[in-house]
This record gives sequence, C-alpha cells and structure tokens, in this order.
Amino acid sequence: MSKIYDNILQAVGNTPLVRLNKVVPPGCAEVLVKCEFMNPTGSIKDRMAVHILNESERQGLIKPGMTIVENTSGNTGQGVAMWAAVRGYKCVFTMPDKMSLEKVNMLKAFGAEVVITPTDVPGDSPEHYVETAKRIARESRGFYVNQYHNALNIDAHELSTGPEIWRDTGGNLDAFVAGAGTGGTVSGTGRFFKKNHPHVRIVGVDPIGSVHYHYFYTKTMPTPHVYKVEGVGEDILCDAMDYSVVDEFRQVNDKESFLMARRLVREEGLFCGGSSGSNVHVALQIARELGPGKRVVTVLCDSATRYTTKFLSDAWMKDYGFLDSGPDLGLVEDLLAAKAHHTSPVTAGEDDTLAAIIDKFKQQGVSQVPVVTSAGKPVAIVHEVDVLRGLQSGGVSPASPAKSVAKPVGGLIYPKARIEELYRIFETDQVAIVVDSERIVGVVSQIDVIEYLSKKGR
Repeated sequence: MSKIYDNILQAVGNTPLVRLNKVVPPGCAEVLVKCEFMNPTGSIKDRMAVHILNESERQGLIKPGMTIVENTSGNTGQGVAMWAAVRGYKCVFTMPDKMSLEKVNMLKAFGAEVVITPTDVPGDSPEHYVETAKRIARESRGFYVNQYHNALNIDAHELSTGPEIWRDTGGNLDAFVAGAGTGGTVSGTGRFFKKNHPHVRIVGVDPIGSVHYHYFYTKTMPTPHVYKVEGVGEDILCDAMDYSVVDEFRQVNDKESFLMARRLVREEGLFCGGSSGSNVHVALQIARELGPGKRVVTVLCDSATRYTTKFLSDAWMKDYGFLDSGPDLGLVEDLLAAKAHHTSPVTAGEDDTLAAIIDKFKQQGVSQVPVVTSAGKPVAIVHEVDVLRGLQSGGVSPASPAKSVAKPVGGLIYPKARIEELYRIFETDQVAIVVDSERIVGVVSQIDVIEYLSKKGR
C-alpha cells in the first residue's frame, strides 16, 4: 500500500535487511545487513538526530530563532541539518580535519556553517571538535545536540533499530554486531535485546586506535591513536555508550575495514562506507564461530557517496598502503605463535608483593608484569623502572603490594590486529598486551617484533 509522508523526517528508519552472499565463506552462519545508508541523508545517524531534536523541541529545549550546534564526523550533522531545514533553524557544525570533503560539502549544501578542527589533539583540548562545539553553543546561546552524552541517542535505537530487526527477522537471530562511535547504535539496540530477548549476543566493533575496546576490558583509558576509517570509534568516553549491554568487543583495523567495504560495493552491490566494512569484517568472524544454522545481523552505517575520493579510490588506497602488493607482516597472533619461547604470559595477582614480582623479573627475563584479577582480566602493569624508582625513594619495600607502583594498563591489542598496529603502541614507550575475551594471551615487546621480522626475512 502506498503511503504519503508529511515531510522527509517521517521517512527515517524501516530500512531493509539484506542477506550477504559472496563475501560470506562456506560453513558460516547466515549474515544479514541492515541498510542504514538508505535513510534520507544516507546514514544511520538520521535516526538519532531526528529523535533527539523532536524530543528536545517537544520539551521546549529548542525554541524558534535558536542556533543548533553539534560536533560531528559528518553523518550526524547531515541528519541534524535535514531536520533544521524542515523546521527552519540555523546550524553550526564542528568537524575533525580527517573527514572527507564530501561530508563537509553535504553539510554546507543544507545551508549549515562548518568549522574544521585538528584531529590529532587530546579529547580535552580547546581545539578538539567537541570542545569547540561546546564553546560555540555557549557563545551563541544555541542548542547543543550533545550526541556523545545524550541519553536520547540510546533511546532512538532502543525504540526503532532493535524492534525493526526483531520484527524483520521474525525473532530468528543469534548475534547483533555494531560499531561504537558515540555508542548509541550498539547501546540502544543492545538494550532492546537485553531487556526483551537476552539470548542475542551483542558484539561491539572498535577500530584500533579508539578507546572503546580498551575501556571495555580494563575500565581504564588508553592513549588514543589516529586511524583512517570514519564514523566509528572515539577518543573520549561517551555517556551514550552503555557497556553493560555489550557481551564483547572486537578490534578491526583500517585495512580490514576498507577492503571489506570495497568488496561489499563490488561483490554485493551495497554502496556503503568504511565503517560498514568494519562491522561486516567482525560479523564474518562471529559467523564462522557460530556456524551453519545460526544468524548474525549487522548494520551498514552510511553511504559510500561520502568516500568516492577516499577508500573507493585505488590511488588513495595505495597512498596509505592499503593496496600494497608486497607481503603483509601478518597478524599479532602469528607473531605469538612464532615466538620460540612463547608460553603463557607472565602475570601477577592483585595481592602479590613486589618481592614476588621482582622474582618474576629475574626468573622469567621480563621487564614488565601485567597485574590481573582472579579471572585473568588485566587491571594494571608493573614495570621494572617503577619498582626501581619506588625502592630508591624509599616509598616502597619488597613487602609492598604490587598496586603501590602499578600503572594503568596501556597498549591493549587484539590477536587479529596487524603487526603494523604495534608500532603505534611502541611509539608511546609501552609493550603491547594482547587480550582475547578479557584474558591476556601474550605480551609483545619491540625485540619480539624485531626477532619475528628477522626470521621471516630469511
């Protein structure tokens, strides 16, 4: 039956679920993708933008004549700009300089003002795009959308995305996979399933360099690193990310994301962006593990129209080494398997004394020992130099507990990460702690990589 909408805002949502065929290997679970690039402005962010603004206007938080301000990677801005165009409001957006020119121009096409900020600055820097948006909102007395910390972001997906998936699958699904940027999609959809259908496994996807994976497993903040894939991951903690409804997080790198996104376009005819590739890459991992007779659902977050000069361009991919014809260095798990002396990683318990840790340094020939819970979850790390400084200053003794000199865990990485990703960790003078399903499976130092590459090159 045909339906006439009063305006374009009513066309948000109810996107189709499509079965993947060519990119799914034999022996896997069925993988369905929800085509969020078919929303009016071409992304899943339309859901959140329209819901937040409708509710805020209804509550009197947005009044005629106000300017709407938001920090955006582009997609949320377009949803907000669409709403503002229909409702008659002015918009100002802040964006990091890594975002594509297509996204900037799309925002300007709606009549919005765009302020570009540097990408590689700390989350609390006045130059960060979030802090810049807050300042503009204060100075203009405008309405700050605050997508990263707005509970309505989560509500949008609990009220629409989750129920739509359940309805369209007839309740037949085993896992839901989604990337975490602000966290709204995976949190809201996850809440819907945990409240109503808790058997569905919720898997978060995080690009290497983002903070979500590390924080999920350690509840500590890592040092974020710049990565190329857009619209997923974050360098700050977001109140719109509800970790309690997520069963596990998995990491994905730029190359995996872009190569899968290109396959989705060329082999499945799905004109989607790089973060869609991130989601599908992890969804296929889950599908292999679940096997035939099971079903995995994920989302294709946005349209590839934003990326024609980026990952869809062979020249751009080659410039960044994503189409290198030479051999890959391999995965972190390959390095661990090749280590001649690879055994269970040396760790210490939370109640261990420094004397016990010093003995591990001596007996095991290591210079750092991760501190883990009884379940094997990493919570801190003790370095030789910190023990040395503590003993020298007299602030600790061999009988002192490990926590007296322990530092937050840094440099967590997933076994499936590319070896090249280790360099970012080493640049911050850390060893890499390899974590799989909350347990440490290895510790990798620079000398481990040197030995691995020297043997590989023989």
